[in-house]
Amino acid sequence: MKLLIATRNPHKLEEIRAIFKIKNGSICSAFDFPHIPDVIEDGETLEANAIKKAVEMARAAGCWTIADDSGLEVDALGGAPGIYSARYAGEACSYEKNNEKLIAALDGVVDRSAQFRTVLALSNAAGEVRTVEGICRGKITKSLCGEQGFGYDPLFIPEGSKQTFGELSAVEKNKISHRAKALEKAKKEWLPFLNNEIEGLK
Repeated sequence: MKLLIATRNPHKLEEIRAIFKIKNGSICSAFDFPHIPDVIEDGETLEANAIKKAVEMARAAGCWTIADDSGLEVDALGGAPGIYSARYAGEACSYEKNNEKLIAALDGVVDRSAQFRTVLALSNAAGEVRTVEGICRGKITKSLCGEQGFGYDPLFIPEGSKQTFGELSAVEKNKISHRAKALEKAKKEWLPFLNNEIEGLK
């Protein structure tokens, strides 16, 4: 049995593979299905985008698929950038441009509280889907700190820490991140089910 992780983001794929494992099965990614085009993320919520990616990729690949959509939600910006986190500074923009725009948007702002939120969706080839969510609260720094991670990691200090995600090791981040929390829920709710599915195929 194959479990497809519906992403071509190597950083995201590495985080998911480090936490989520199935017995007697293999985990592959969208890199293994180059003929399947990227799913257009045009949903109005993280949930909608995660579900759409999971269902479309599962149907195209013919196997169980996990997809996620994650976003940084800044309180003072009304939850922005949210679903636009990856393209906050424009289509095909860089992490650096997104970070620059966020720093500028919060110039002079006292309340810098924010949260990273991940929604994971699991779908089979028939389009039957279920979801879990993970949230990591924290605050936005005034300047970039650290070179680990990706995206907004150098600007986000999780609650209970004095370091940004960009300063934490992958092991440390994977203990407390939004994606880690969602994956831990998925492990509890989905792994027994998926492992039973695998046993049923033997």
